[in-house]
Formats: sequence, C-alpha cells, structure tokens
Amino acid sequence: MSLTAKFQDSQFAVGDKIRVSQKIHEGGKQRTQLFEGLVIAIKNRGENKTFTVRKIGEARIGIERIFPLASPTIEKIVVIKKGFGGVNRAKLYYVRAKSSREIEKIYSRASRRASSKK
Repeated sequence: MSLTAKFQDSQFAVGDKIRVSQKIHEGGKQRTQLFEGLVIAIKNRGENKTFTVRKIGEARIGIERIFPLASPTIEKIVVIKKGFGGVNRAKLYYVRAKSSREIEKIYSRASRRASSKK
C-alpha cells in the first residue's frame, strides 16, 4: 500500500486534490484534456503503480478515473490542495457516500494538523 506517489517533479498523496493533464489523440489531431479531483487510492508498486481520481460531475454524479503513473499520455500533474494530513486511511472509498461538505472536513483537518506541527 502506498500513500504517496511521484510523477516527474510533483509529489502527491491520497487525499490531495490534483489536476491531471492528459494527451488525447482523435484522428489526426491531438488535444489536452484536464481531469481535476480527489485522489482516493494509490495502488501497486514500481511500473504498475496506478492512482484513482474522483470528481463530482454534472448533476452530482461521481466520476472516477484510474490513471497508470507510467502512462506516456500523462503530461503533468498539479497538486491544487493538500489533504494528506487529514487522511486516516490508505484508500478513501468511503468518500463515495459522503457529501462535498463532509469531504471538505478532510482539508480542514489537514490544515489544522499542519498548523499545530509548526
């Protein structure tokens, strides 16, 4: 079980809110697609490492995508908000049943823990 992962020069962890830029090839054209959400799981080791990102889409429907960390289609990963300090588990599958308000508690716990350590 892994709690953190590193892609190029960015380090992210379970509970962080990230933005993944992915290259998409459609016919002869190429475009960049962004997927922004909460990292709910990081699995496996080495070359096989994958991470699952969950976002709330249109009409409050949850959308999850599993990205292989070694995928050549991933351009970059940007950490938007750190939430690792507020997480007590390696897999956050329980957030599937939570509201966005309850998920925000993860970030408030993380900020409280970070400020108390200083």
